[in-house]
Amino acid sequence: MSTADDARAVEHLLYRYAELIDAGDFDGVAELFAHGAIHAVPDGPPETVFAGRDAVRGLYERSTRRYEDGTPRSRHLVTNAIVEVDAEAGMASSRSVFTVLQATDALPLQPIVTGRYHDTFHRVDGAWCFATRTMHLDLTGDLSQHLLF
Repeated sequence: MSTADDARAVEHLLYRYAELIDAGDFDGVAELFAHGAIHAVPDGPPETVFAGRDAVRGLYERSTRRYEDGTPRSRHLVTNAIVEVDAEAGMASSRSVFTVLQATDALPLQPIVTGRYHDTFHRVDGAWCFATRTMHLDLTGDLSQHLLF
């Protein structure tokens, strides 16, 4: 696999996450982090780190509202991905921007949050996987229809 192919495989994980979360597929999101962790707060305390499949699934089940159709009625747009690959070491990193749009019966279509993902990746059994995801929130809007708290 070329470095460009590796970078594309890593980029695919960014988009797969967005697709799964928008589908309300928390099991699928959790599977992406079976060998990784989400840092919900940059440099946050241990209780803001969710490592492994079960912890990540629990994070989303406790925090993200799902509607009758099973989805959070959101659209995660991941853009401006900068991917760097060290193929020999089997490691990669990326920085990307996210914008979350949402529309519900009580909320017209609008952006509800923007921020940045700082991710690291590693190979497990030859496939690229998330190692870490650190979420940086930049701007927030009306999250009342998105979060459970």
